[in-house]
Amino acid sequence: MGVSYSTAKWLAPASFLIDFAAQQYGLFSSPNMQDVNDANISFWSPQPYFIGGFFFPQQILQLVWLYRLWKLDPSKQTERAELDTITHYVPYYAIGNLCIATWMIFWNSSQLKISNVFVTINSFTQLYYIFGLLPPMNTSSTSSVLTHIVAKTFGGIGVLDFLHNTSAGFFVGQDPSTAVKVITGLTFAGLSAASDWIFGGCMVYDLLALTVGQSGSWRTLLGAYTVGSAAIVAAKNIAR
Repeated sequence: MGVSYSTAKWLAPASFLIDFAAQQYGLFSSPNMQDVNDANISFWSPQPYFIGGFFFPQQILQLVWLYRLWKLDPSKQTERAELDTITHYVPYYAIGNLCIATWMIFWNSSQLKISNVFVTINSFTQLYYIFGLLPPMNTSSTSSVLTHIVAKTFGGIGVLDFLHNTSAGFFVGQDPSTAVKVITGLTFAGLSAASDWIFGGCMVYDLLALTVGQSGSWRTLLGAYTVGSAAIVAAKNIAR
């Protein structure tokens, strides 16, 4: 999947603006995002403020990335490679933004099974790009570093979005079964073991959001998973 430079320059910011507008709708409509969340608590419901706390810095990073997309000149050889790095991710970035914008509409309408379709498409699209298509980071290239940060934070919060909507859409009011506890531990352990500092940090953040959002022995277990995830990410990346 690829797009031209000219297409990338309107597709990426247009999808950003559509998603940003949808987020504002989610915040200020009635019922709003928080109201729907509070009415559909389940075993993968995070503390909602963690999602908001992630959103603002993520948007700033995306704006910096988008600025480079517009600033770089493909007619200059030295800038063409930088622009190629950004453009390569644009189709997946746009799919993600459009899916999350659509998700917001159905989420705020309390049609959580339908909203789950769109959050699933986004989450797995981002994971596919991160683990299957994203070239290794070139630390001497600003565009490469920014693309890694944007893609991995988009995918990182996407994991939490997927878990949250799945539990809220299909398992409202339910406590975690043994299978859920095992799946949660194994999923985060596997993703942490395959991660660098960026995506791994997102996995730790996701687990911390889940920990604070839950209670009782499940919160205690999630807290242990958080510590374990942090240890896995640190051990893997320090050992490099």
